[in-house]
Amino acid sequence: MKHTLLAALVFCALPVLAGTPQEQLNTFSAQAGAKPDPARGQRLFTSNHGREWSCASCHGATPTGAGKHAVTGRSIGPMAPAFNPERFTDPAKSEKWFRRNCNDVLGRACTSGEKADVIAWLMTLK
Repeated sequence: MKHTLLAALVFCALPVLAGTPQEQLNTFSAQAGAKPDPARGQRLFTSNHGREWSCASCHGATPTGAGKHAVTGRSIGPMAPAFNPERFTDPAKSEKWFRRNCNDVLGRACTSGEKADVIAWLMTLK
């Protein structure tokens, strides 16, 4: 009985894997303990941060259309969920790309607050 209760408590402590952009936004906002700021997300997305690339380098300043990888030339689907319904529906995929792209753009991992800000901005694009 103790082990069942302990397993239940551990399971409840794990982060919820969200399957919609709004659910992922809510998860990152809760982790950050702050309300997301779309304007801050737009600035993070479109600005260089002392590195060669910004997010906009590959995704476009207004990521409602297809982008193109700056090095490989590979096509990238729109980032805004209204223009690409698959965006931010797979939490593992979102984490993978945030990890990879934040490192390229910022030279570090993005915080939960930064992820929430970017998703909040992308969700305003209609």
